[in-house]
Amino acid sequence: MEHWVHGDGMGLSIPAHMDALRDGGETFLTTAFRSGGVLGADNAVARITQFEECPGGSTGRKVFLSIVYEKPAAGLLETLFVKFSRDFDDPIRDRGRDQLEPEVRFAAISRHPAFPITVPACLFGDYHHASGTGILITERIGFGMGGIEPHYDKCLDYELPDALAHYRAVITANASLAGAHKSGHLGENLGLLFPFDPAAAAASDPIRYDARQLRNRIARIAAFAEEFPRLLPANIVASDFIAQLSAEMPLFLERQAEIKTFLTSAPDLIALCHWNANIDNAWFWRRENGALHCGLMDWGRVGQMNIALALWGTLSAAEPDMLDDQLDALLSLFLREYEAHGGPAIPLTQLQDHIFLYVATMGMAWLLDAPPIIRAQIPDLAPAHDRFDIRFKKSEAARTQLHMLTNVLNLWQRRGFVQILSRL
Repeated sequence: MEHWVHGDGMGLSIPAHMDALRDGGETFLTTAFRSGGVLGADNAVARITQFEECPGGSTGRKVFLSIVYEKPAAGLLETLFVKFSRDFDDPIRDRGRDQLEPEVRFAAISRHPAFPITVPACLFGDYHHASGTGILITERIGFGMGGIEPHYDKCLDYELPDALAHYRAVITANASLAGAHKSGHLGENLGLLFPFDPAAAAASDPIRYDARQLRNRIARIAAFAEEFPRLLPANIVASDFIAQLSAEMPLFLERQAEIKTFLTSAPDLIALCHWNANIDNAWFWRRENGALHCGLMDWGRVGQMNIALALWGTLSAAEPDMLDDQLDALLSLFLREYEAHGGPAIPLTQLQDHIFLYVATMGMAWLLDAPPIIRAQIPDLAPAHDRFDIRFKKSEAARTQLHMLTNVLNLWQRRGFVQILSRL
């Protein structure tokens, strides 16, 4: 197991895991913070007062870190969050080690004076590309303290006060970043730091089933709904809609390559975005005028992408009735903020075509196996249970599969995805 590697960016040896960071202690942190420009040469990290692993996440290990300085001063952050790219004890999680590389680059550009949104302040970050080893040290967000709202989990918006205001805040932030990128105000080399590869984007999230397998999965969803009648809304499990899906999904499969080319060939809709700006990757506070604002965190896999992907990364966990009532207004909000911050003017109808085609292919790629996943996560699932049952609240995997499948099929039923396909 690697303990220390030479970072590509800052010229320092960086710890590969928690034990190495603990061993490096105050000496490493002092050197790192000085090199990052957040600590003067006449100051140092005097003592580590908390070193606690943070559970969860899908990739590398994480640490809650608290420190004190030899010369405490206003603006010096003491309550920190450390993210490693690696998890040497879990090969599956360790496969995602490359996600930290763009996040480290993004943390560096977040210091740009024209940077338009709030993100966790970065004290140090570096990455060793050859081994996929990296570290990022940022401020820790004080959820539930100092005017910051508590942390919200995804797909639990029925517990969220004023959900629409929270989604408006997140969408405004992501649109502001995308527009600033398109304006060039964040630097001329941003495209080099976050290149867009149309071929790689088109190859991502493939539909892994043939037409027969698609129909089998649709039938399985119908059978699941019959067995558990309170889990899925009636409009998406009605027999006529199930028949419609069986006829239409194979058409999307046949034209998958054409759809992917369409989604990766519109330069005005390709911008730097947070790919998963969901409620759980944001923090919220109200300013003196009462307006709700947010910061965005967890920037793994940040890069240029179709803004439809970024929007669905935000909206996929919203309540279905909010999407029924507010989706077009939220898309319009994104477009206004995108243009206001330097992006091109995009017609709403163009963005609608992109987002609904993306939702269709993404749903077919990732959500049609929701019934067996839910059964595995909740073995004692019963016909009387609904999505508000405590079992779903405790199981994020079951909850998100059920909720996002519901949103995909609900939009398919209400928005006529096949008509959009016919216009390609």
